[in-house]
Amino acid sequence: MLTPRPRRQGDPGSRVAPGLVTAADWAWRVLVIAAVVALLWWLLTYFSAVSVPLAVAVLLTALLTPLNRLLARAKLPPLLAAACCLLAMALIVGGVFTTVGVQIAREWPQLWEQTSQGITVLTDWLATGPLHIDAIQLNTYLDQFTEWLSNSREELATAVAHAGVGVGHFLAGLAIALIAAFFFLASGRQIWGAITRLVPSHYQVATARASERGWLSLVAYMRAQVLVALVDALGILIGALALQLPVPFALFALTFITAFVPVVGAVLAGTVACALALVTHGPVSALIMLGVTILVMEAEGHFLQPILLGRAVSLHPLAVLIGLVIGSTIAGIVGALLVIPVLAFGVAFIRGLDPDRFDVVTALPE
Repeated sequence: MLTPRPRRQGDPGSRVAPGLVTAADWAWRVLVIAAVVALLWWLLTYFSAVSVPLAVAVLLTALLTPLNRLLARAKLPPLLAAACCLLAMALIVGGVFTTVGVQIAREWPQLWEQTSQGITVLTDWLATGPLHIDAIQLNTYLDQFTEWLSNSREELATAVAHAGVGVGHFLAGLAIALIAAFFFLASGRQIWGAITRLVPSHYQVATARASERGWLSLVAYMRAQVLVALVDALGILIGALALQLPVPFALFALTFITAFVPVVGAVLAGTVACALALVTHGPVSALIMLGVTILVMEAEGHFLQPILLGRAVSLHPLAVLIGLVIGSTIAGIVGALLVIPVLAFGVAFIRGLDPDRFDVVTALPE
């Protein structure tokens, strides 16, 4: 029986190819990093009732940081400055909703009349248009819908109960976000300093420098997001004014507020505008408004966010676009809302580790 000849040390066949060794070294390290990221993602998802409000609080803090720094220069105490920032935000949001409510209340009689006329026109179009749906068929569909409601009371009650729980969770998360934002504004530097002290001492200076760079990038992102929301709202407002829709400035306010949620905000505001155009001016106006909404969404998703946000956070527009797609795919609306801020902070943090590329300035909230 033949036995294999032992390989000599100098035989090339006795060693693994250097390229394969390098690839294996990279592979197991990448697997370890992926496992750590997966564990962190699972923890954040499991504790989403806390992690998401804290993330929103960080964004609110970045949005209000310029005002907070201005008040700090005016020698206001940190707690008072933080309270003034949140109060100013509440007054702006409350003022917008109050203005919208007053406009709707003032135009309600005309809006109701236009809605009644629009429903009549829509019914006539359904009967005489290409669909040929007469009153008898409409009544049949209405009876079927009523019967479905009657037979689905338990399911509807369960859905309403779940919706109530969701509203409760939302209000609780909003309270956590506002309280956390208050403390971040009032003592953000002290909180981050305590976290930084957990890092080994020989890395603390570099970590503090990199965090300054990351925070500056996050503040710049929030400024750019305000500009994106303003452009979206102006697009919807121009379409509403051109079609002479009722309460156009209410649509402007709704679009501006919801536009902070990428893509979904424009869809929600556009849906409301299209429905309003349908019931007040008929299908043609609704189709035109739909075209305006699609144009605004395309401009936001493929121009405004990649260009403006990419420039603000020093990311390539393609990276911003791909990040939005990946974030929305992985975590839906929350992912689309948080992916670019995370990228902005992360990339700026890594760049800030190089002392030759960043001059330390006071960027964190005082």
